[in-house]
Amino acid sequence: MAETAQTRYRVEGMDCASCASKIDTAVRRVQGVEDVTVSVTAGTMTVRHDGTSDLAALEKKVSGLGYAVSRLSGTMPTPAPGHQHHDCGHGHAPGDHDHSHKSAAGDEHRHADGESKDPKPIEGLHGHDHGASTGPWWKSRKGKLTILSGAALIAAYAVGHLVPSVASYAFIAAMLIGLVPIARRAVMAAMAGTPFSIEMLMTIAALGAVVINAGEEAAAVVFLFLVGELLEGVAAGKARQSIQSLAALVPKKALLEENGQTRSVPAEMLAVGSIIMVRPGDRISADGVILSGDSAIDQAPVTGESTPVRKTIDDAVFAGTINGDAALRVRVTAAAADNTIARIVRLVEEAQESKAPTERFIDRFSRYYTPAVVAVGALVAIVPPLFFGGSWGEWVYKGLAILLIGCPCALVISTPAAIAASLSAGARRGLLLKGGAVLEALGTVTAVAFDKTGTLTEGKPKVTDILGFDYPEGDVLAMAAALEAGSSHPLARAILDSAAGLEIPAATDSKALGGKGVTATIDGTLVFLGSPQAANERVLLSVDQSARIAALNDEGKTVSVLIVGKTLAGAIAMRDEPRADAKAGLAALTSRGIKIVMLTGDNSRTASAIGQQLGIEVRAELMPEDKQKIVLDLKSQGLIVAKVGDGINDAPALAAADVGIAMGGGTDVALETADAAVLHGRVGDVADMILLSKRTMGNIRQNITIALGLKAVFLVTTIAGITGLWPAILADTGATVLVTINALRLLAPVRNA
Repeated sequence: MAETAQTRYRVEGMDCASCASKIDTAVRRVQGVEDVTVSVTAGTMTVRHDGTSDLAALEKKVSGLGYAVSRLSGTMPTPAPGHQHHDCGHGHAPGDHDHSHKSAAGDEHRHADGESKDPKPIEGLHGHDHGASTGPWWKSRKGKLTILSGAALIAAYAVGHLVPSVASYAFIAAMLIGLVPIARRAVMAAMAGTPFSIEMLMTIAALGAVVINAGEEAAAVVFLFLVGELLEGVAAGKARQSIQSLAALVPKKALLEENGQTRSVPAEMLAVGSIIMVRPGDRISADGVILSGDSAIDQAPVTGESTPVRKTIDDAVFAGTINGDAALRVRVTAAAADNTIARIVRLVEEAQESKAPTERFIDRFSRYYTPAVVAVGALVAIVPPLFFGGSWGEWVYKGLAILLIGCPCALVISTPAAIAASLSAGARRGLLLKGGAVLEALGTVTAVAFDKTGTLTEGKPKVTDILGFDYPEGDVLAMAAALEAGSSHPLARAILDSAAGLEIPAATDSKALGGKGVTATIDGTLVFLGSPQAANERVLLSVDQSARIAALNDEGKTVSVLIVGKTLAGAIAMRDEPRADAKAGLAALTSRGIKIVMLTGDNSRTASAIGQQLGIEVRAELMPEDKQKIVLDLKSQGLIVAKVGDGINDAPALAAADVGIAMGGGTDVALETADAAVLHGRVGDVADMILLSKRTMGNIRQNITIALGLKAVFLVTTIAGITGLWPAILADTGATVLVTINALRLLAPVRNA
């Protein structure tokens, strides 16, 4: 059996659902093609095929329809159909089977340019501009054709006014200027397997109007059709650019440091491990880790954070963010094709190819809807004159109008336009959603289960309290830092971070005492830092001191006691503290009636202290299988459950949940494994995801109402003889434009109420 593989393409010029449908139908007829996924909003097509497929013929067929197609990748093996890409056992929304090959598809972007092909589209084939969608609209072929058609219509009116005897011929000539490209495209689509295209309905209606001596209206309808298609293209281009604009944040040049010298090089040429210099005010040109320097980084272009974040040695920085007040030396950790922004853009484009259940239903509905419209139009044109003595001219005219009213473009684009805009808006602030099914499912969530460490908390301990018994608090911290110098233990790092800026004394003869603490000599005196139990073996703690330490322990804090010689100097308390927005983020969920619960393997005392501080129900001391069982219990109560964790050690619970959400700072785990990811570690973003989903589903309902409502109104008025052909075309192209513009409102920032 031939190996299944997939190839991904960039398709230029798609601006409506009709475009995607025709391409999908044509490509599926190519031998060896098993599945096709086309995204209008992303401008991409993914083809799953076997070794018998002639990709050159496939590309020729798409370009024959008038679309510029270029291969984004070589051919790669893919999982068998139906295989879910749940490497880490993350959950998925019910019914979502459209992203089983995402990992492979993501890798496909990383191929040499030499593999790319760009077949030239056939000039003048149709009314759509299937060239690049860049530049002003009036310079595009679609724009030029629309302007020419409008000018011809005006000229026809002028000629008809001056020479009435040739008016009908003038309007027919004006009509043909716009109709010929549309008709040629209709024929090509029919030959490729799509006989009931909007272009075919348009061609039949226009030619029929000429036959019944309505040439003036036919010319007007063709012009309005082109105007509507032009507006669709402009709106679709805006939606597409909203996510691609992220890529423009990364500077094209970088200052590469080699042999003590710096030189400007293209950012795309930077290799992993390269050292770059970032001057104050410059955008950082690659993902990396700071080697030297301390600066405030403005991450607003990528994360939406309103205030700069102070970063220093060993901190990670992202491509596209802006260096503030000091020069930085950064070691590159990801090539240009794999930096955080590039991966977000790539994964959002792939997500836009994944259809939501609502979208799949409308696609199936439209397959029967369009032929039904043709049948209804034919019946309206034939039955009244044939059986009830109606006028042929009147009823044929009404039948032609029904063809235009019934075109399904607005209905078919209503869902993908809204979903694409939402995916783009979410990605711009670090909310990554793996497709329409996940986006749709999030709006139904009624319970959210959170991991503690690294999800509700920062994931690393911080110094919370310094107790000075016989020494000042500053001296206690400085001497503790001297003992921990050079250690990589999380508690040691917490002390060293807290002591930054203090004068640290020199320590010698440092020794680690397994399970107890560490000793060293400072200024000739033996100093010990360790657990209260070990400290009590050296110097007896008073009742008051023990009580203060016990109170800190009850708050879930780890306490280290400092002894200088035979003197109890003081104590330092540390704890993995909640994220800054955790309390507000959880409150946003509960205010919407969503149940929240913390699932953690940590001890009950620490978990309860954090839970009480955040106001969340706590289930502690859990094994991974215990977390999974709790998620299943919640689902058995009729709740729709989202699980938020790190994407690895919460795998069973993530798999059991309706939606698995990874919390992470743009890591591979957060980007590649879960159904959704909060890239920038804000707990409040979980509530924003749910809000975004609800806004999207509301927008989709509005779009469907607009699409079907306008058609219903014009259907009634047309049969009643109130409206004619040119208002009928507004029921289609006008509705499509309104639906697209309404969907673009979702590009506005997400803000929780």
